[in-house]
This record gives sequence, C-alpha cells and structure tokens, in this order.
Amino acid sequence: MTSSALVQFLISGITLGSIYAMIALGFALIYNATGIVNFAQGEFVTLGALAAISLSAAGWPMPVAVLAAVAAVTVLGAVLEWGAIRPARNASVITLIIITVGASILLRGVAMWLWGPDALPMRPFSGEDPISLGQASILPQHLWIMGIVLATMVTLRVLAEKTQVGKAMRACAVNREAARLVGIPAERMVRLAFALSGMLGGLAGAIIAPLAMGQYDMGIMLGLKGFAAAILGGIGNPFGAVLGGLLLGTLESLGAGLSPPGWSGYKDATAFAIMLVVLMAKPTGLLGRGGRS
Repeated sequence: MTSSALVQFLISGITLGSIYAMIALGFALIYNATGIVNFAQGEFVTLGALAAISLSAAGWPMPVAVLAAVAAVTVLGAVLEWGAIRPARNASVITLIIITVGASILLRGVAMWLWGPDALPMRPFSGEDPISLGQASILPQHLWIMGIVLATMVTLRVLAEKTQVGKAMRACAVNREAARLVGIPAERMVRLAFALSGMLGGLAGAIIAPLAMGQYDMGIMLGLKGFAAAILGGIGNPFGAVLGGLLLGTLESLGAGLSPPGWSGYKDATAFAIMLVVLMAKPTGLLGRGGRS
C-alpha cells in the first residue's frame, strides 16, 4: 500500500469514526442517566438526515435546514423519554430496553411512511470539488463533519465541567439516588440526557446525509456501529465512546482497503472481529465502564 492510499483510508476512517463517536456518545449519555441502552438511537440519525434533506430540498438555507432538523430530533428525544420511558420508570431494565426497541420500529415505520423506501440525496454543504493533500484528497464535506464533530465534543465537555447542569448530570451518572437526595432533579436530568442524545443523533444524520444519502432504514447499521463503538470504548464512558467510534471507523476503512479483491464487503466483519478481540482481552472496554452505579 502506498502512503497516499493509507492517508486516503485514514481520512475516510476518521470521518466515519466521527459519526460513530457522536452516536456512541448518545448511547453513553442515556446509559449513564438510566442504565438502559436506547436502541432508538439509530432512528434519531435517520430522522435527522431525512428532515435535513426535506428542508434543504424545500429551499431552506443549508444551515437553517440542518439546525431545524437537529432541533426537531432533540425535541423527539425528550418526547420519547416523557411518553415512553417515564411512565415505565419503575419497570425492569429489560422492559425499558424493549420499549426502546419498540420505539425504534415505530420511528422506522413512520420514516418509511413519510419519505418512502428510496434513498434521497442531499447536496454537500460547500461544494463537491476535492481538496488535494499531496497525492491524496479530501472532500469538503469530510472537513465539515470533522469540524462539526470536534466543536460538538468541545461544547459537551464545557457543558459537563463548567455548568451547573453539566455537574448535575455527572452527579446523576455517578449515583442517581444520592443526587436526588441532595436536591438534584434526577428525572429532569434523564429527560435532558434523552434530548441531548436526540441532538447528537440528529446532527450525525444531517452531516452524513450528503455522503451516504438518506433512507428510512439507514439508522439500523449506523446505530449498531455506534453501539459497538460505545461497548468498545467502555459503555457509559463518554471519552471511551469517542475513542471507540474513531477506532472502529479507522479499522473499518483500513479493513476495506487492506482486504484482498472481492473481500471489501466483509469490512464490517473485520472491524467487529477486532472489537471482539479487544473485548475478550478487556471485557469492560478500552477505558472501562463509566461512573454510573
């Protein structure tokens, strides 16, 4: 493999990994707040992509279309918590997880009803002409994805460490009952976690749509990859979610590039196989489990 090809694969891997990291971070937020895995996270990605595509096609300016789509999915995340999770908050963890599976199926059906089964294109944020990096190249949309993901991660880090709300969410992640006893509204923090998870999923869908196109079932595989990234990094650990996403995306891209001709279709199997090896060596993930207890 030439150095330019390796750089090209790394660019693709980091781009994919950035999307996986955002989805994985959504899983981590809800896991820390409730102890459950939200299997509707992939549908947040789908709806963010399809809403942004529709608004952009209707003539809305691209930034407004993306922000409106993300805002809608953010509200949807809060509504999911209020309408489905909160009424069953005293149920077992398994029951709550099954509720999220049902929500995933429902949202996928709604997406197919509204947008149909066909893949829908979305124009790039700022053109399609590749930017040369020596003998390799990078699309402007790749730069948008990396930049937006980096800005989102920095913003969430500041929110978590510098604001009262962020500190309250961290307290609930460490011990929800103790946080409630000292006056932190744990139920409100759970709803906020779902809203932020919706925001991350919707934003991931909106920024990946120009590269992958939007389809009603696109969230199935993306959600699975995000969940795998969260597990790989250490479920419940936000930094582990980011690391797991970047690592999984890079392994997937390199797996496709390094595999023999005709084997590129097995790139997902390559990445997941490496993930399984890591988990067999360290079952809690690379950075261990998050602080929730």
